[in-house]
Amino acid sequence: MRLLQKLKRGYNSGSKGHTNYSYTVPRVRAMKSKLLPKEAYPRLMNMSIDEIARFIGESGYKEDVDELALKYAGVDLVEHSLNRNLSVTFRKLLNISDGEVNFLIAEYLKEYDVWNIKTILRGKYCKASTEEVLEAIVAGGSLTYTFLSELAAKGSYEEIVSEFEGTEYYPILKNYDGTNLSDVENQLDKLYYNGLFAVAGGSKSKDRKLFAKFIRVGIDITNLMILFRLKKAELYDPQMMDLMIEGGLEIDLKAIQKLMPLSFEEFINELEKYSYWKEISDMVSPGMKSLIDVETRLKKHRLKSAASFSHVYPISIVPIMDYMLSKQNEVNNLRIIVRGKAAGLDDDTIKEQLVI
Repeated sequence: MRLLQKLKRGYNSGSKGHTNYSYTVPRVRAMKSKLLPKEAYPRLMNMSIDEIARFIGESGYKEDVDELALKYAGVDLVEHSLNRNLSVTFRKLLNISDGEVNFLIAEYLKEYDVWNIKTILRGKYCKASTEEVLEAIVAGGSLTYTFLSELAAKGSYEEIVSEFEGTEYYPILKNYDGTNLSDVENQLDKLYYNGLFAVAGGSKSKDRKLFAKFIRVGIDITNLMILFRLKKAELYDPQMMDLMIEGGLEIDLKAIQKLMPLSFEEFINELEKYSYWKEISDMVSPGMKSLIDVETRLKKHRLKSAASFSHVYPISIVPIMDYMLSKQNEVNNLRIIVRGKAAGLDDDTIKEQLVI
């Protein structure tokens, strides 16, 4: 079966219909209550990788660890269990939601389709093994794990690209020549966000307006992190605007164009105009050596904003998006700990990357 047919058969594509919040939101809140408490992370830091695998196997990841334990062990077991659990969790959200919210969740989850396409192409570019590529696959979007596994096993990027003929991704992927991977990845990211705003923008629907605001905050933070990296590397080329994503809540492309040519010190001074500055002002200076603390603080701010927003709009799509963001963060934290331990990093280095 061609990919186009699989995509058409995927998520509920209807954008209209009543959403039963009295059923969906309580179940999502119950799911969020099962996330690891912040007190669990110091315990995890004192565990070996095998102990971490056992720990998550006794928590919300039990089915995933049990399913994969016969095939994997150690880091591989944790990695695959986390990816499987994230995929199953998001599928569950689609199953328990209906109407417009189901449609918006499905659009948001296309992020994983884009991530997986980029991961497979990157793996082929770096001559990674199929197994190495599959360790990074998260089948949380419309593309199934089976299909993604078949793609990862293909012998050339041309074969991979041909499988997307007739889909929204093909106009971008057909221009991939085996060398211009960064440009293709950037265009795929922009396609994803353009799609989100196409379904959320200009609508009088409360859910779509809230959904759009949630996405726009994320774009601001993503663009800020890119700008910080560029300033740190002393890159002021206007062509770097191609890396930026349109649609930020506070920092639009016009503002970014003004920020782009500034020195690090000038950039910091300009940031004082935006609400994000108060979240990072105590750790930013022209001579700072690392951006890890800044990126961690911005990610933490987004989590806190989503949680706060969720309390303001308790019967809406916001609690659902808040949970999705929190779940993604938990999986990222667990992955950081396990990968850090496998790489022999010291505890302080691992801790500064956690978003708790």
